[in-house]
Amino acid sequence: MWKQTLLQVIVALMPVFTFQLWYERSKTRKYIPFVFGFLCFVAMVVSYAACSNSEYFHVDYCLVPLLVGSLYGGFYVTVTLVLTYVALQLVTGYGAWTWVEIGGVLLIMLPVLLKAIRPFQQADREGRQRLALGAAAVMMLIEFVVFLSYQYVERPDTTPLSLYLFMHSGFYFLTTWVIVFLVENFREKQTLHEKLEMISNNYRLEVQKMQQFIDKTPLGVLFTDQHGMITHINEMAFTTLQHSLSGKERDELLGMPYTVLNEGMEHSPLSKQLNQALNGFQTSSEIILGQGKIYMQTGICVRDMLNQNIIGAAIISHDISELNRLRDEVGRMERLSLVGQMAASITHEIRNPMAVIRGFIQLMRERSPEHQQEYFRIVMEELDRANGIINDFLSLAQNRIIEKESCSLHDIIHDLMPLLLADANMRGQTIELKLDEYMPRLMLNAKEMKQLILNLARNGMEAMDHTGILKICTQVTSDHVELRVIDEGCGIPKEQLERLFEPFYTTKARGTGLGLPLCLSIVERHGGQIRVESVESIGTAFIVTFNRYADL
Repeated sequence: MWKQTLLQVIVALMPVFTFQLWYERSKTRKYIPFVFGFLCFVAMVVSYAACSNSEYFHVDYCLVPLLVGSLYGGFYVTVTLVLTYVALQLVTGYGAWTWVEIGGVLLIMLPVLLKAIRPFQQADREGRQRLALGAAAVMMLIEFVVFLSYQYVERPDTTPLSLYLFMHSGFYFLTTWVIVFLVENFREKQTLHEKLEMISNNYRLEVQKMQQFIDKTPLGVLFTDQHGMITHINEMAFTTLQHSLSGKERDELLGMPYTVLNEGMEHSPLSKQLNQALNGFQTSSEIILGQGKIYMQTGICVRDMLNQNIIGAAIISHDISELNRLRDEVGRMERLSLVGQMAASITHEIRNPMAVIRGFIQLMRERSPEHQQEYFRIVMEELDRANGIINDFLSLAQNRIIEKESCSLHDIIHDLMPLLLADANMRGQTIELKLDEYMPRLMLNAKEMKQLILNLARNGMEAMDHTGILKICTQVTSDHVELRVIDEGCGIPKEQLERLFEPFYTTKARGTGLGLPLCLSIVERHGGQIRVESVESIGTAFIVTFNRYADL
């Protein structure tokens, strides 16, 4: 009898150990309740097989896997296990007493289990153990009542097995508690393992993101541990320090002391800043000059946020050469702007006395003899030329907002053609128009567009000899309108191309250097772009591009 009891206890514990083996090897967690219910079903069948040769009505342990499987498996598993229990009782039953036991399970135990499933699955570990032991007590009570009734009616001449019942009850409760304890312990470990795995994955992803950010950032970044050993150096820092590495590769530096970065330079700013950071200085910054560039180098002390212990140091190096150049450029532009404003004011005031001088020169010319007329003509032409220079300079200096209206670039070109043809005829040159068939309307200032085209065309004419052909072309694309003014002159050397649009820079003997800067200013006020393509001894093309949909 005791051997049979021990065997049934082992069989009742079988689902727990088998489930753990399956869980550790399974890749899916979708069918856990059904797998556990199936293992309890197998345990019930094996338990009945183990006690099927009993001589008289017995108290078996198949109710333990039924109880545990129902609580963990849910409604469908409970119904399946109860029906399995009923079928097994009918196969190995003892007549009317079998029906009494089946009735007790169906009428008392099944409602208790169904009612306990939801609270059991929502309870904590201790609550589950209490509910499981409570349900086990109800099952044990049904078993004992049936067993004692059978003993009293069928075998009144035998002594009740009080000790056996007491030991059986103890084993029953102990087996139930052990199963729930093992399952909960396993679930707790798995939950902790999954949380640890999730945290590890999140940590790994964050480390990867930080690693990629550090490697791709335009800043040079170097990390050391608390002992001064290099733990990370990104590509930018490696490139910056490569001149002092004696041919070492980037991966070779990891694990080396930071002093290897400055061999023969013990008092270098990098070593000094890392040393200060490792000794507790929070931050220190220095401007470093090297390889023709300017770097802002910052040393940072890295601390443990929990106990503030020093766990390393970092160097962040930022190339500020371009920023420094832009700062100088802004300063230069501000000075030029101030000079330009002053010059604009001065030239504006100069126009008035020049107009008076021209008026008196014209009056003196009318009263002078014929042989002096040529002198007066030269003086007036020079005054007119000076006045034209002043007008161009004022147009360039005044960064005013212009009024635009919807108009066609072709209409502006056709309006200018008589003037351009007259200039070309005087020079013995010809003008060819190659205009796109379709020209959309653009938001333009017609006066400034005429000045732009006139300046570019006259520059092209001046660059050609008496047989040259000046081409004015337009081309429309999906997004832009392009104007080209092409001459057949001597071309522009490469060293001069970059300075063409600088104010007062000119390649002409009598040029002012204001024509092309004025053209650039007009194009920029219209949101366009202008560029130059030139080949020496072949010719030059000025290409102006406008956005079709700007200001519409």
